[in-house]
Amino acid sequence: MPNVIVIGSGFAGLWAALGAARRLDELCVTPGEVNVTVLSDKPFHDIRVRNYEPDLRDCRIPLDDLLTPAGVAHVTATVTGIDAGARTVTTADGTVHRYDRLVLAAGSRAARPDAPGFDVDTFDGAVALDAHLRDLARHPSPGAATVVVVGAGLTGIETACELPGRLTALFGSGAAPRVVLVDHTRIGSDMGDSARPVIEEALSDNGVETRTGVRVTGVDADRVTLSSGETLAAATVVWCTGMRASTLTDDLPVARDRFGRVAVDDYLRVVGVTGVFAAGDVAAATMDDEHLSVMSCQHSRPMGRFAGYNVISDLLGEPMLPLRIPWYVTVLDLGPAGAVYTQGWDRAVAAQGAAAKAVKREINTHRIYPPRDGDRAALLAAAAPLLQDQPDLGY
Repeated sequence: MPNVIVIGSGFAGLWAALGAARRLDELCVTPGEVNVTVLSDKPFHDIRVRNYEPDLRDCRIPLDDLLTPAGVAHVTATVTGIDAGARTVTTADGTVHRYDRLVLAAGSRAARPDAPGFDVDTFDGAVALDAHLRDLARHPSPGAATVVVVGAGLTGIETACELPGRLTALFGSGAAPRVVLVDHTRIGSDMGDSARPVIEEALSDNGVETRTGVRVTGVDADRVTLSSGETLAAATVVWCTGMRASTLTDDLPVARDRFGRVAVDDYLRVVGVTGVFAAGDVAAATMDDEHLSVMSCQHSRPMGRFAGYNVISDLLGEPMLPLRIPWYVTVLDLGPAGAVYTQGWDRAVAAQGAAAKAVKREINTHRIYPPRDGDRAALLAAAAPLLQDQPDLGY
């Protein structure tokens, strides 16, 4: 009986698994003739991109609610190795899983230094940060209401914009909550000249201080030292210093880019490795004639759907579908200041403030969620290898 293994249950992994189940159903393959199994270290699908928000109660979905109705098996286990020659996957408990086709969708991890602090890379990390802040509010000390956010990319900006309100709610206005955003280059360096003034104004309106052109050189329990020599009295550091693909890509006998990603062709097959597909943050896929995919749910979700469709098609000798995405947008949450919506790879501002915030809210609470009523037909329909339209601005 052929085995298809999907490693990971994030945006790419979930949709690869459901996409595979949908393709089997479409080809009228009798249930049980092909096994599709997800291996992931958590029994959840986490809506990871919302980890900067203060309320995460709706951000963790049990995998059984999503995979079981579709006929996909799930094993909660940490994958420790891939042997592409033997076509096996090994997990931390020593179990060896054989595969006929593999979809590597193990995602990415925060590229943070080995230093004290927190991150919002995972659900558990975001919960730990929240518990830490609540504990500080119960036992106030110098710098307790001050947070230093390191890294002014998209995650750092969204995190910094939310923190002043969170700190005020925890500590009260009398504690003078303070948030300082630090970056070794400049604020929103990837956002382009059109969006950067909007971001800088929002940070100022939200009461976020910025320090650019400097690095963090020291972190102690109650202070942060910058390369400029400035010392900030702060009991909390949040690292938002970028992402790196899962180290499982190291097991594949191919080159990797600076993010640790492997190259895939238009069908999401890993270039140079037979029987292995990759999707999401571990894969560098061509989106158009000039640009590669970015490490975001915007690309991970369709990459997963197409990988799932194609891995079954390849296994059964059926035609595969190429993935190309002709549009690109960025919707950046700016907390109480709203949001900024950009279009195109040059990130030209299309909307800002309340209008952009409404789009961001729709994305975060509806667009990126799978059906959650356990309906098999709805799950398989949502896994179709189709491209969504750009988020609607409503005008």
